[in-house]
Amino acid sequence: MLRYVVKRACLAIVTIFIICAITFFTMNAIPGGPFDSEKATTPEVKAALEKRYNLDKPLVEQFVIYLGNFFHGDFGVSLKTGRDISKTLVTSFKISAKIGGIAMAFAVLFGVFFGSIAALMRNRLPDRIIVFISTLAAAVPSFVLATLLLLVFCIKLGWIPVWSPTNNSIILPVISLAFYPMAYITRLTKSSMLDALGQDYVRTAKAKGVATHKVIFKHALRNALIPVITYVGPMTASIITGSLVVENIFTIGGLGQKFVTGITNRDYSMIMATTIFLAVLMVFINLISDIIYKLVDPRITFE
Repeated sequence: MLRYVVKRACLAIVTIFIICAITFFTMNAIPGGPFDSEKATTPEVKAALEKRYNLDKPLVEQFVIYLGNFFHGDFGVSLKTGRDISKTLVTSFKISAKIGGIAMAFAVLFGVFFGSIAALMRNRLPDRIIVFISTLAAAVPSFVLATLLLLVFCIKLGWIPVWSPTNNSIILPVISLAFYPMAYITRLTKSSMLDALGQDYVRTAKAKGVATHKVIFKHALRNALIPVITYVGPMTASIITGSLVVENIFTIGGLGQKFVTGITNRDYSMIMATTIFLAVLMVFINLISDIIYKLVDPRITFE
């Protein structure tokens, strides 16, 4: 186990370095710069700003300077606001993690529940209803669902206030983020559950007179969860960092919205910080998912 974790940590460092390099050189290859949109900026002021943020140096030197600061825990400051990016990341991530964590739990719990029901009642009315709803949910993009929820429940009916950090109206962003993952987990759980129920060890347990609920939850469901865990890893990172479009629709102010704003403003520091943060989170959660595999199914080895 320890050897595997160390190996993955080394691969993670290489992966993050490659992501840093690709992001850095790609964003600098796009014509324009972070100070080109400032109408009142004179050439002298622009040159002074570029010198202050090391943008006047060759790209390779800029990249080396950025890596040096990054490995010392310094993400720099925003080129637009001058604020410390580390503090901005912490504040934004708290918002995204709160909504994303609830959405993740909602998607996993209800997805596994409805998928199990659909498998146990195959070709009956509950199964057909669940399959219809999950198919519909998978076909509706999150930004369309978010827009409809905002229009109906916030603007037309006025039942739920628009989300803000000062109130608890997080239900609409949570539904928007969780609806598609829940539908996917439902279908994944159903297919895995059907496969598990047809295995020899399940038939053997039934033949020995093991109680039905033990056969389902102790034998079938436990093995059916392995493909779900595979999907939950990247899904968690994606949801917690927030859907870019959903966060903009509800003006959540989370990490996803900061990333979009950084791209729009050509804020190099913000783009790099949010990209690296997402990459680290993705690598870490995938490692946790691999370890959970071992806990769910002891037969899995890391060799």
